Amino acid sequence: MKRFTIPAAAFLKMGFAVAACSAQAPSTPSSRTMGAPAAIMEQPATLVTATGTIHGTLETPVGDHRVPVVLLIAGSGPTDRDGNSKMLPGANNSLKLLASGLASHGIATLRFDKRGIAESVMAGAKEEDLRFGTYVSDAEGWIKQLRADKRFSTVSVAGHSEGSLIGMIAAREAGADGYVSLEGAGRKPSAIIAEQITPQVTPEILATSKHLMALIEAGQPADTTTVPPMLAGLFRASVRPYLVSWFRYDPAVEISKLKIPALIVQGTTDIQTSMADANALAKGYPTGRLLTIEGMNHVLKTAPPGRAEQASAYTDPSLPVVPRLIDEIATFVKALKKR
Repeated sequence: MKRFTIPAAAFLKMGFAVAACSAQAPSTPSSRTMGAPAAIMEQPATLVTATGTIHGTLETPVGDHRVPVVLLIAGSGPTDRDGNSKMLPGANNSLKLLASGLASHGIATLRFDKRGIAESVMAGAKEEDLRFGTYVSDAEGWIKQLRADKRFSTVSVAGHSEGSLIGMIAAREAGADGYVSLEGAGRKPSAIIAEQITPQVTPEILATSKHLMALIEAGQPADTTTVPPMLAGLFRASVRPYLVSWFRYDPAVEISKLKIPALIVQGTTDIQTSMADANALAKGYPTGRLLTIEGMNHVLKTAPPGRAEQASAYTDPSLPVVPRLIDEIATFVKALKKR
C-alpha cells in the first residue's frame, strides 16, 4: 500500500528534511550520570487507534512518587520518536536527548513514531487519505492516555517544528496542563513554504507555486495547472487533500485559543524557523513566555548561523541538546498545576 511519508515542506530548506529517522527499540532500566534521579526506566508505550497501533517510548524516573510527564511531538516529514529522519545520512537524536535531560530533572516523557513512520508504519494511511487533523487526533489520544495514568501529576505537551502546531491544538482539545513550542512556525504554512523555496527556484516557478498554494488555501485540492517538476513531490494530486487540511490553520490564531501556561522557545541560529515566527506566536498568546536561546539551531543544538556549517548538527548524535533548553523546560513544567 502506498503510504504518506513526506507531508508539506519536510524536504525544503537547506535541501534536506527537518528533524526526524529510525525507531529505537525500548530498553531496560538504565543508570545515567546527569544527576538525580539515579535511574531512569524506559519502556514501550502504545496508542491503539482505529487504523492501527502507534508506538513510542515512555521514559520515567525510577521511584514511587508521582512526576510530571511531557508528550514530545516530532516535526514534519518521515520523523521518528528520537527526532531523526531517514532522509538524512545520520542521526541527531534531538528528542531522545531532550527526553534524557528532562528525566535527569525528575520529569517523565513520552515520545512516539508518527503513524506511517518506523515502528508505527502499519498505522500509516494511504497518502490521499491522510489529513493534518489525523496527527492532532493522535496527540490528543496520547494526552488522554497520560492523563489517566496515576503515575503522573501533570501532563504537558512540547511540539517541535510542525509538531508545535499539532501540539497547541491537541493541548487545547485534550486538556493538557502546559504547552511548549520548540522552534515552531508562527505563520501560515503557505508563507513558510514560499519563503523556503524562494532562493531555490526561478521567479516563474515561485509564481506558479504561490498560485497553487492560493488555490489550496481556498480549499481546492484539485487543479489543472502544470506543477513544476522540481515541486511535484509537494504539489502532487494525492498530497493536496493533506495540504488543504493543513493550510487552514494559522499558528498565531491557534495559540491564541489556549488557556494554559505556555513557553515559546526559539533559537537564534535556526535556519528553518525564525524570531519572526516566535514573535508571531508570542503576539498571539501574550500571556505565554517567549524564550530566546542564543546559538541554538532548529534541532536544538549549539550551531553557527550558516547553512553549510550546520550540516553536522543535523547528523551528529554526539552533540548535546543545549543544556539551557532542558533547564528552562524543566523549570516551566515543575511549576505547573493540574487543571
